[in-house]
Order: sequence, then C-alpha cells, then structure tokens
Amino acid sequence: MAQSKGTVVLAYSGGLDTSCILVWLKEQGYDVVAYLANIGQKEDFEAARKKALALGSKKVYIEDVSREFVEEFIWPAVQASALYEDRYLLGTALARPCIARKLVEVAQREGAQFVAHGATGKGNDQVRFELSCYALCPKIKVIAPWRLPEFYQRFPGRRELMDYAKKHGIPVPVTPQTPWSMDENLMHISYEAGILENPKSSYLSHLFNACGMMFRGDPDAGPSCPSSLPASAGVPVKVTNTGDGATRSSALELFVYLNDIAGKHGVGRIDIVENRFVGMKSRGIYETPAGTILYHAHLDIEAFTMDREVRKIKQGLSLKFSELVYNGFWHSPECEFLRECIARSQEPVQGTVRLSVFKGQVYILGRESPRSLYNEELVSMNVQGDYEPADATGFININSLRLKEYHRLQSKVTVKQDE
Repeated sequence: MAQSKGTVVLAYSGGLDTSCILVWLKEQGYDVVAYLANIGQKEDFEAARKKALALGSKKVYIEDVSREFVEEFIWPAVQASALYEDRYLLGTALARPCIARKLVEVAQREGAQFVAHGATGKGNDQVRFELSCYALCPKIKVIAPWRLPEFYQRFPGRRELMDYAKKHGIPVPVTPQTPWSMDENLMHISYEAGILENPKSSYLSHLFNACGMMFRGDPDAGPSCPSSLPASAGVPVKVTNTGDGATRSSALELFVYLNDIAGKHGVGRIDIVENRFVGMKSRGIYETPAGTILYHAHLDIEAFTMDREVRKIKQGLSLKFSELVYNGFWHSPECEFLRECIARSQEPVQGTVRLSVFKGQVYILGRESPRSLYNEELVSMNVQGDYEPADATGFININSLRLKEYHRLQSKVTVKQDE
C-alpha cells in the first residue's frame, strides 16, 4: 500500500465539486478529513456526514458557526453599511473568512499540513479562502484542484465531473438540465454559472420554471408587515412585529426572523453584473432578505444620529471596507483597522426604526433616538428657533465668491481665444 502524502482538511459542502474532489484527493494518496460549516444553509447535515464517510473521508467535522457568523462577520458589515459596487451586500464574501477560520482550526487540531477547497480558478472564493488560511496559519499548504492542470484538464466541464461522480457512485444534486452553481448561508442565497452566464437571460424564467423553487417567497403575495427595530452601537438589538407582537432579541434569532419575514415578501433580490477581483465580470443573482432590511434601517438611524462630516469620512471607510471584504482581505491589518474605526463611529448610532416590507421593498415609517441630532424646532418652517435667516445671506455670498471668480476668469479666457 502506497504511503500517504499526508492529511488534508477539505472544506466540504456535499455538492458535486467537493464530493468529487474528496474522492480525487483519495486517488492522489491523501488522507482526507472533511469539514462542513453550518452557516445557516438548508442542509441535511447527518446525510452529508454519512456521504463524506462513504466516499472515504477519515473523519467528518460538522460545526454550527451560525451565531459567530452573525455577530462577528455580518454585524460589522451592517455597521459599515457595506455594499460592493453599490448593490452587492457581500453574503458569500462575508462567509468565506468565517469558514476558513474554522477550517484552519480543524487542520491544526488534526495536525494536517494541507487544506483544500472546491473554489474554481476563475472566481473570488479561491482568493478569499486562501488569503484567510495563509493569514491565520502561515505554514499551511493549500490544495486547489481547480487550479491544477491534472485536475482541470481531466474535468474541463461539469459534464465530465458528473460522469466521474456517476462512475464512482457519488450521489450529487446537480443534473445536466440544471447546471448552475448555488451558494446558501444565513446572509443570502446566490446563483451563478451555467444557463445564467448569458447576461440577457431572465433569471425568473430559468430558476422558477426549471426547478420550481429556489426563492423564499413571492413579492406580490402577502400584506405589508410593519416592524420596529431598535439598534445600539450600529447593530440591531431587538425586532418587534407590531402586527402580532412577536419579538426576537438574540442576534441569531433576530436575523433568522428577519430573513423569514422579508423573504416572504421577496425583499433583497438583485440580478447584477459585478467585477470579480481576478479581473473579469460575472453575472450573479442574489437574495439577501434580512441583510437588505438591516442595510436600510441602519442607514436611516445613522443619518439621524451621526454628525455630517463624520459620516462623510465613514462613508469612505465603508467603500474601502466593502472592497477589502469582497477581495478576501478580512484578516488583513488594514481591514482590522477599518473595523475598529467603523465601530468607533457607531457609538452614537442607537435608537428605533419603524419599517414595513411589501412587494419586495423596504419602507421606513419613522425613527427615534436618544442620540438624535435632529432639532425639530430648528428645522421647522413654522418656528424660527435658534436661527437667524438673515445670516444665510452672508453664507450664500461667501460660497458664491468661488463660483463668480471661476466663471469670470473662464469668460476672459473664452474672449481671448475668440479674438
């Protein structure tokens, strides 16, 4: 019997790619330990355990990291109002460093010198997984099959991978008729690849008609659902459904509840073309129900309580934070620094936002806060308050000086050119 090349901990999902990779790693002479993170996806974890063992995994670790995911990764993104390229709420990008952290912990526990993943050689996830692994365990070695010629030349497409699965008795949920890639966690569900690679195609006709499910609800169904959402230091602390009085307070329960409510109304669905870090554009379809509610609620209470100039600086930090997270630099010193800065900015961001969700939309109904910078008397059209309207004349004159000088000098230049 050939000597083992060593132990590799595989980030295992139970899907087509990682199931085939598990068997392939065994073929290459590695002892495989499968690691499956419960990060809120709908999964039969016991069935996944049995499947991994049946495929030859020495051990299977299944850990519920849902609470850590919400509190340590999603909450900082909410505080940051993180949004990549103005639309993507970073559901997958936030999950990868959380999974990688646990992957490395298992590798250290098992004395493994290798970790492996099923991310493709064209995507962002390979970068996110590996930068996190190297940051947390510099001596670790990463096996990325989709970047190895002996692997991708053997499996140039998903059909060859499915043929391999059939040959080795690997049950997989993907068929040639529905060959798209799907990723699910507490934050979102994403769909890409396969028939969705044509940017002209409608995702509704494919995802609804081809598989008859996928999305959580119908945006045209159901009445408006009003709720109140108190926040402290920029993160939610409780949600109350003002219709039936239901309340959730713990981070995980609150997030799951918002997913359920917003999902039923089709909140947070987007179909976008984004710029991957590796340099190509890709089409992705995302559904981020709770994240979308929290994004809008946080923006509202932040604008209500944060100084204007501080908020301008914080918006710049948020843009950089979003890029770093998307590109896989969660565990970088610059991202750690940004998280600390953003958290500091959130100290006054507390209060309650009332909102409703209806037909795919989030509507802000009102807000209140003990740290509000809103002065009703000062802004009123009916009360003068502590403000002298005549002062605005000087304010306007000073600000117009620059504009007057610019256009006066431009006029001189234009006249001289015409002569």
